[in-house]
Amino acid sequence: MSKLKTLIPALALLLVPSLAFAETAAAGGGGGGMVGLGAGLAIGLAALGCGLGQGRLADSAMSGMARNPSAAGGIRTSMMLALAFPESLVLFCFVIAIMMLGKI
Repeated sequence: MSKLKTLIPALALLLVPSLAFAETAAAGGGGGGMVGLGAGLAIGLAALGCGLGQGRLADSAMSGMARNPSAAGGIRTSMMLALAFPESLVLFCFVIAIMMLGKI
């Protein structure tokens, strides 16, 4: 697991410079695939992070409700509100990906 924690930031550092110049490559023609790659990575990583975050949030809420059933209503309300935040980040990434694809 520790190797994976080291590998993911290293891969991100390798991809970021190429994605930063994706627009200039697309403008010159022949490099539009990098913009598509950037848009796909934006959506994929946002959905992955959102799914992991929402799963942890729901797990914590369910264990809290199991420990204290009388507080289930308040926990449920807070959970529904908290689930909106990661979901909104995914929607923002979706909008950014659509804007990136408009540059091809």
